[in-house]
Amino acid sequence: MEKHVYIIGHRNPDTDSVVSAAAYARLKQAQGQTNYFAARAGNLSPQTEYILNRFKVPPPVYLPDLIPKTAYYLSDPPVTINEDVSLWAALERMQKEGLRVIAIVDREGMYKSMLYYRAFANYVISHINPNKKSYFSVSINHVVSTLRAQPITMFNAEEVKKSPIVVAASYNDYFKQHLEEESPTDALVIMGDRWDLQKFCIERKVRSLILTNGHTLDRELAALAEKNRVSVITCPFDTSSAAMLIIYSTPVGEMGDNTVPLVRLNDPVRKIREPLSKAPSRCLPVGDEEGRVAGLIFEGDLIKEPNIEVIMVDHNEPIQAIEGIENYRIQEVIDHHRLGNLSTKYPITFINKVVGATCTIITNLYREAHVPMDKEIASILLCGILSDTLSLHSATTTDIDRNTAEYLSSVTGLDILELGGELQAEANRINARPAVELLTMDMKEYAEEGAEFSVSQIETDHPDALALRREEILGELEKICLSRKYLFAALLVTDVTALDSLLFVAGKKSLITQITFPQRDTGIYVMKDVVSRKKQLIPLLSELVEKAVG
Repeated sequence: MEKHVYIIGHRNPDTDSVVSAAAYARLKQAQGQTNYFAARAGNLSPQTEYILNRFKVPPPVYLPDLIPKTAYYLSDPPVTINEDVSLWAALERMQKEGLRVIAIVDREGMYKSMLYYRAFANYVISHINPNKKSYFSVSINHVVSTLRAQPITMFNAEEVKKSPIVVAASYNDYFKQHLEEESPTDALVIMGDRWDLQKFCIERKVRSLILTNGHTLDRELAALAEKNRVSVITCPFDTSSAAMLIIYSTPVGEMGDNTVPLVRLNDPVRKIREPLSKAPSRCLPVGDEEGRVAGLIFEGDLIKEPNIEVIMVDHNEPIQAIEGIENYRIQEVIDHHRLGNLSTKYPITFINKVVGATCTIITNLYREAHVPMDKEIASILLCGILSDTLSLHSATTTDIDRNTAEYLSSVTGLDILELGGELQAEANRINARPAVELLTMDMKEYAEEGAEFSVSQIETDHPDALALRREEILGELEKICLSRKYLFAALLVTDVTALDSLLFVAGKKSLITQITFPQRDTGIYVMKDVVSRKKQLIPLLSELVEKAVG
């Protein structure tokens, strides 16, 4: 399968993260790289959802994780064959295409069974037994195709039913007795130019008369065959060859091994390893949600590189990345945060600039590449910059951000002050949302001095409304600490009007006792002039962590 490159931001993504992914994917596609796709590792915030809806930009695809899945290791298009095809046709295709195994499907593409050479051998051994009568499921059409035969008369040619194969190789009386014992109306009789036995078979209304060595019927017998609805065909092979080949007329669906299980595209690799090791051909069919075959997975496929690669935007620390990212090749990192402990096996493109928003970097990548932006992409990029810089008022805002915002404003015709006000109005709607949702909208995880913690951030012009929900918010922060074994968990509530913040903190006593910020209430601290999590708050918290674990 074609390699997919996902451009994806951090977990619990904010507007800057989502917009950066969407816009950078569009840039890659405009440059002819159609296998690049925007993705997100969490739900959209109300503000982000508003932006994408307003400017009619589809949201990036949601990926709950990147834990290795079966779909990521499929390399070739699905190889299937319809269950109604003859075994001969199936084996011819396998030989021509060099296949060891092939999936058998019904007319809707739904999985039925697997064909491999041992399955065919088992079928022949179980059906060709000299000590008992053998019946084979065939249609007259399958027999005609396999024997390269010329039809003379044909009736119910598509019907598949079990038939004995009778060869007229004995004296007349013995043959007639033998035919009577084999249920004549179901029998496929193979013979040469023996007129008397031909007539007898047609009179007994055998299912089909197969004439060998190119022999045909005279007019009298042809008319009788037409009257008695007996299918008569003539093949170029001798009797022994025809008797051998007719076995291959059986529909391939009868030959398949239906004990081989179907695995799903989204099955984790760890789930399929055991059944794959036990599969007769070390191969399993892979189905989509409806059960249609989407490919085959071989044991050797799991040691190859997956058909997924990643570009990280708006983060570079593994702890903030989507779960499972360590299993894939990282092509690029585009970010504006501090450097974490990311390491890669290969050289990569790493762009990290001191600006207020990743959207600023993405915009200027368009300009450097001389790729014109669609108006809707320019619009969401402007929104991303204004969102991450508090409408250019954050301490992280640089002249590059301001100049880039002015450029996007001129391209889109959007007024910066007016648009910033609209975005803030949307952000303010979060005040009434459940505490657990407030904490996961824009949560980032960090690791310092061997300790892990999380810091969430929301923006509002009514921080007092959230201070009244102190117990609810601190309770959810405590749950996060306990479930993830964090040193602490915090929520920074930024007042976009006063450009100050409140900090809610819950965690271990060793950390809480180190906090010396002005306290508004138990667990709530006043952060004067602090609006940036990245530039202002994290350095302060890092000092507290060092003291707490030191």
